[in-house]
Amino acid sequence: MVLTGGGDCPGLNAVIRAIVKRASQESGWEVLGCIKAFDGILNEPTELVLLDEAKVAGIHYQGGSIIQTTNKGGPFAWPVKKHNGEWEYIDRSDEMIRKIQYLGIDAVINIGGDGSQRISQKLFEKGLNIIGVPKTIDNDLSATDSTFGFQTAIQEATSAVDKLVTTAASHNRVFILEVMGRDAGWIALNSAVAGGAEVCLIPEIPYDISIVKSKIDARFHRDRGFAIVVVSEGAKPKHGTVVGQKADEIGYENVRLGGVGFKLAEELKQAGCEHDIRVTVLGHLQRGGVPIAYDRVLATQFGVKAMELVLNGEFGCMVSYRHPYITSVTLQDAIQKPNLVTLDTALIKTARGVGINFGDDTIAYEE
Repeated sequence: MVLTGGGDCPGLNAVIRAIVKRASQESGWEVLGCIKAFDGILNEPTELVLLDEAKVAGIHYQGGSIIQTTNKGGPFAWPVKKHNGEWEYIDRSDEMIRKIQYLGIDAVINIGGDGSQRISQKLFEKGLNIIGVPKTIDNDLSATDSTFGFQTAIQEATSAVDKLVTTAASHNRVFILEVMGRDAGWIALNSAVAGGAEVCLIPEIPYDISIVKSKIDARFHRDRGFAIVVVSEGAKPKHGTVVGQKADEIGYENVRLGGVGFKLAEELKQAGCEHDIRVTVLGHLQRGGVPIAYDRVLATQFGVKAMELVLNGEFGCMVSYRHPYITSVTLQDAIQKPNLVTLDTALIKTARGVGINFGDDTIAYEE
């Protein structure tokens, strides 16, 4: 049984296709798709669909997931409405495992990010034969060099920067582009370098608004000039907090980030920035649509490897890319720590080397 959990991501369908095509080469194996992550097995009636070669033909270039996904609820926190109208969350994991065993399902492949793989580990500890496939546009899993969907997200963000440059230059404006990433600044960092931004603000480097303003001001002469600021949704000022709010959607546990671009514009104005400022929030455009070739290839490699782990009985593992190899790590190791931008990473040094400012007082390239 294969399922996709968490947010959608370019390349999900390529993974599903690869799993099915690899399984089709082995006698006695068939692949079931579980609709909307684990909901398909928890719902009554059960929502499972047979995935054969005809079903997955040509889906590798499609965005989204043909078996749908969700980032709400799950087997350990299933939302149930009480008689008084309030919601409570119950653990249905044991019930779900019994149902999987009753249906004769030999293994589960869970395609998802950090939260999904934490669920995978807990289910493995309860005895479920499960394999993880890393999926996140944020590239925030440290147990793999890269995740599929990440490069597509960078491409979309860079394309947005390219478009904003022309209108910023035409109107002598400051454009702030807010991108995704949650606690990791990889999308912002890569698109800022690729797009030639002047300022890049990421969660890992709290910014000083006066330094950001100075960098922007230096781009203008007699009110002529322009500047591009790429800001990650999880960025925050020194001694400040991230911009977000608790979601009111039932079963969604994460803080919903967003709005830092508008907050930054207001902070710049309060700091005395007199230039015209516009804000663009790229949002879900980063995670939708057709995956680029790189992500299709990586996703296909992940799908084949996941099925081979099942065939070899190597459960409790997550597929991993360690250049140049497609390998695996234990789920326990996979969820130990996130992959965050560090100050000594090569791309930070490159960005500083071309003059990109991070809102801190380190402005020169350092070895």
